[in-house]
Amino acid sequence: MDQEGRKNFSQHFDVSRETMDRLDNFVALVEKWNPKINLISKKSVDDIWGRHVLDSAQVLEFGNKSGKWVDIGSGGGFPGIVAAILACDVSPELKFVLVESDQRKAAFLRAAARTADISLEIIAQRVENIPSLEAQTLSARALAPLDKLLEFANLHLAPNGVALFPKGASYRSEVEDARKRWNFELEDISSKTDSDAMILRVGAITNV
Repeated sequence: MDQEGRKNFSQHFDVSRETMDRLDNFVALVEKWNPKINLISKKSVDDIWGRHVLDSAQVLEFGNKSGKWVDIGSGGGFPGIVAAILACDVSPELKFVLVESDQRKAAFLRAAARTADISLEIIAQRVENIPSLEAQTLSARALAPLDKLLEFANLHLAPNGVALFPKGASYRSEVEDARKRWNFELEDISSKTDSDAMILRVGAITNV
């Protein structure tokens, strides 16, 4: 159990006891399923609260507070499940939709939603093969380079929607590459978990 990471999370986010219980149960489920389907890297399991839960939780602050939140390539539920759990307290009107094409991971996400007692929709298809979801907020973590993420966002964002993409130290080169094909408004927000990392908040996406 990553007690130090859990304590650090509590210092950043003042959540209800019910929300903390939901997060504890979710973390336990990730640890249980991980050896079977590799939801997160083995070396990051011991730092699951800092590396994954806190890193995912910080994204919620920068999305729209109502409407549809679509998380693509949801995998192990980061940030989708974590954001949905936290939203129960702060933005209960948000509707979460998680898109994950891997059937085993989609099964895990369903189990995670039941365990956390949260209501959300899970679409077990490839994100490029489904009709536009008209999201007010779209998120993706560790899924693809920014250029490809903007392609997905362009398909699934509602007018005036925003996309949130946590990125590591190489984010500048991804932004430079993406601007060859896309026009977009960009706000880069410093990460709470890594001084070199950023959350890219993107809107007004159009083709060059």
